[in-house]
Amino acid sequence: MAEFRRIQITLFVILMLQFTAVAGLNPLSFTVRAGDEVTLPCENVIIQDNCDQTTWLSSRKGETTVALIEHGQIKDGIPKAKSDRLSVTEKCSLVIKNVTEEDVGRYTCRQFNRSGQQQGPDAVVHLSVVNIEEQKNTDDTVTLNCAVSGYAGCDHSVKWLYEGNENDVKITPHTCSASVSFPPHLHQKLLKCNVTDKKNGNTLQFRSSHEKTGTVGFI
Repeated sequence: MAEFRRIQITLFVILMLQFTAVAGLNPLSFTVRAGDEVTLPCENVIIQDNCDQTTWLSSRKGETTVALIEHGQIKDGIPKAKSDRLSVTEKCSLVIKNVTEEDVGRYTCRQFNRSGQQQGPDAVVHLSVVNIEEQKNTDDTVTLNCAVSGYAGCDHSVKWLYEGNENDVKITPHTCSASVSFPPHLHQKLLKCNVTDKKNGNTLQFRSSHEKTGTVGFI
């Protein structure tokens, strides 16, 4: 009886671990600045020739899902402004060049066997895009706005950092964005936009010019 109960408990623990593992699966999350290039990995890729068993799908919140790649090739009908920026690597990752805000969304890599049946689960990636815009004000000051657009709403925190005297700048936080105002003579290279993904804790810093300073921390 004791042995039977031990087996029951063991099976229960195994099932709970499996459930936890499945429930804990989260989509990969990438955050890039507009104008940069990003490579979205296909984590469920199977052995194949020229990615001819791979399909990449894209969807935006509230919009219809669109196929970007079918059998390893860019799908016919994709606008040239979009298709010219797409390619697939040897490992079937999706490359998007010159990323724009319109590229924000959910990307799904789906694998098929030779008979056309889906092979394994979908691999999902969420892409968010950072935009930094400059505005010249009537009082000759300059305002920079750093904003993040994401597929699932506001999943980022945004903060301006200034390496000089903080009295020289006025920093204003917003929802998923932040602005900083300063006199025109201020050295903009001392300003950095700090963007943190709340899901994975990955933090990136972007200078006011088109430059990323890299990953600076994890939670």
